[in-house]
Amino acid sequence: MKKVVVIGGGITGLSTMHYLQKLKNEKSLDIELVLVEANEYLGGKIHTVQEKDFIMEVGADSIVARNESITQLIEELQLEEEKVYNSTGISYIYTNNELHAIPADSVFGIPASIESLNSSTLVSEAGKKEALKDLVLPNETFTKESSVGSFLEYFLGKELVEKQIVPVLSGVYSGDINKLSIATTLPYLIDYKNKYGSIIKGFEENSAQFQAAANKKFISFQSGLSTVINRLEEVLGKSTIIKGVATKKVEKNGERYSVLLANGETIEADSVVLATPHNVAQSILQDEQLNTDFDKLKNSSLISVYLGFDIPDEQLPAEGTGFIVSENSDVKCNACTWTSRKWTHTSKDNKLLVRMFYKSSNPAFESLKEMTEEELVEVALKDIEMSLKLTGKPTAIEVTKWNEQMPNYHLEHGEAIQSLTAKMAADMPNVLLAGCSYYGVGIAACIKNGRETAEIIINSIVE
Repeated sequence: MKKVVVIGGGITGLSTMHYLQKLKNEKSLDIELVLVEANEYLGGKIHTVQEKDFIMEVGADSIVARNESITQLIEELQLEEEKVYNSTGISYIYTNNELHAIPADSVFGIPASIESLNSSTLVSEAGKKEALKDLVLPNETFTKESSVGSFLEYFLGKELVEKQIVPVLSGVYSGDINKLSIATTLPYLIDYKNKYGSIIKGFEENSAQFQAAANKKFISFQSGLSTVINRLEEVLGKSTIIKGVATKKVEKNGERYSVLLANGETIEADSVVLATPHNVAQSILQDEQLNTDFDKLKNSSLISVYLGFDIPDEQLPAEGTGFIVSENSDVKCNACTWTSRKWTHTSKDNKLLVRMFYKSSNPAFESLKEMTEEELVEVALKDIEMSLKLTGKPTAIEVTKWNEQMPNYHLEHGEAIQSLTAKMAADMPNVLLAGCSYYGVGIAACIKNGRETAEIIINSIVE
């Protein structure tokens, strides 16, 4: 009998186990499956907390709806009736202490038409005129490995990028867009530029795709995202799941591997999947040859503060779902989601629930990360008062610190992953890296990675 050990019980590890079990059953294979998770609960960055009629996600708050991998998994887990979609509305950028609507016909702040560009209240007439050079300036030097920030600024101008695009893109990808490649952010941008001669025209020609995705763009579940985690654990009932035990080391033992656990136990395995953050995988493998590549991978940090109030969310600006903060502002937060407006299932009786985000790219983050929960709540309340002109004592609070746990796909990321993969294939066959540290930060990308990892393992077994 072959044995596969998956280390890490986040969405990637659980998806890997799910598809391993599915393929095992379909092919009638004699395989033992074991999942090892250091925490007492599964889910990793997906964890739902319910308090005083509010549903709060301490990590990810939704899944991109249009991805095939999540659609397939929801069907397999029979969760269609539990599914809910986000409410649509206006997203704002808070700059110079005012809320400015991000033009509706834009993607990540990038104008998807000339009308969208002209409608912006964030960019001056001179900045709009400069952006029109995108229509005539050819691409002669940029490739998908180029910086996405440099690419956008070259063709759309400095003002549009800094005032409208940077707040959105740097928020989504948790990093400096000048240090992120086109390939790891928005690879279709360069395709549009090369094919249509213009980024803006490329969006116009593909407008149907983005308009279709505008409504019902994100998915959650009536009881929160932990619904999918709980169902995965339920359907994996025939496999072994070990919770609350960390993995200390994986070492080669002939043609097999020994997985050493913190409780003193050792599991012998034919295949091992490390579905953990890259720094955890590095400490488990303890391989000097891999450290150079592992050390190139970077993480950033995030503090999330939920505040629930006994006041109606109709006091928020009409049709809005939240704002992103530019550099020229008096608040300390990077973004604010009006959760009760965006996700109506999260708040009973339509009471106000907001979520504040504080990122390590923030100049104030060094002082923020040393604050107590009470001090962070005071900062968040002051930010709400300044930006939304709302005051009140919260009835529900949830503060979460994700220290060095948010993957940051910088310019050397792809090269480091290729090198790691090649070295491990040569020296540690059947030991695979998986997860958001390597192959995509979204939940849907992690599910897809889990399915592909399972397929690789099963194919190696049946060969």
